[in-house]
Amino acid sequence: MPGFVRGALTLLFYIVFTTIIFVVMQLVVLLKFLIPEARARSSLTGVLDFLASTCWVFCANTTHRLFARTQIHIEGMADVSSRKWCLLLSNHQSWVDILVMLRVFFRKLPPYKFFVKKELLWLPFIGQAFWALDFPIMKRYSKEFVARHPHLKGKDLEATRRACEKFQERPVTVMNFVEGTRFTRAKHRQQQSPYSHLLKPRAGGTALVLYAMGDVLEQIVDITIIYPRGVPGLWGFFCGRCREVVVDIRILHPGPEVIGNYYTDPSFKASFQSWINGLWQDKDERISRWLSLYEA
Repeated sequence: MPGFVRGALTLLFYIVFTTIIFVVMQLVVLLKFLIPEARARSSLTGVLDFLASTCWVFCANTTHRLFARTQIHIEGMADVSSRKWCLLLSNHQSWVDILVMLRVFFRKLPPYKFFVKKELLWLPFIGQAFWALDFPIMKRYSKEFVARHPHLKGKDLEATRRACEKFQERPVTVMNFVEGTRFTRAKHRQQQSPYSHLLKPRAGGTALVLYAMGDVLEQIVDITIIYPRGVPGLWGFFCGRCREVVVDIRILHPGPEVIGNYYTDPSFKASFQSWINGLWQDKDERISRWLSLYEA
């Protein structure tokens, strides 16, 4: 089958199953909005999680198995648990990263949650879905704004932490791309990154997520995604041009050395930066080792 035909069929399948699931989700969202009883609303959140994290991901994975022809080599999956609250850390090179992670961890991790900006709640339909899925809302103040309003210092941290209280009800997976953006050689040069294959990690954002989840977090899943034959674009992936992906997984156990107030405790800030830089150095070396195996 020609690549463009694979791509067109993949896109068509995405449009069809996404539309169907989204319409059903909107009906459940409306029901959740109208029902005031807390237990019933919690049950409806479970239904929405099932639609998004099971039904949609199953349809996406099945579509790629039919058309994409991508082999995924997985290293280190043994200790992953779907019954533990989880923070997923990953390098980021392409939109394909998300589809790879959804496929690798399908039914192996709890439902995914993303931190979203408060402004996104005003987007039609999507904002309502974020609210109904209990995605934590992140309200961040800039340094300049805090300087003009010093009484707000630390309020964004506490607001984010309170937003995570709803995670107490059932295990979730929070996904975090630590670099904050996709890797490109231009960004790598601009940053003068000390790593060969990675951008600099953004310690503050990761520390905020760990601080917000501190009471319930049970496992940190550190994954490294490698494309041995070159990083694919989304359309190239749809067309079946990405033949191999390596996903290297490590399980880390959170402790006091990684959970603290990054913005008010200088000692913790220094130690956390050292920890995440070490994590990124190890990740960079693992990428080099994998790439050398394919080049040999």
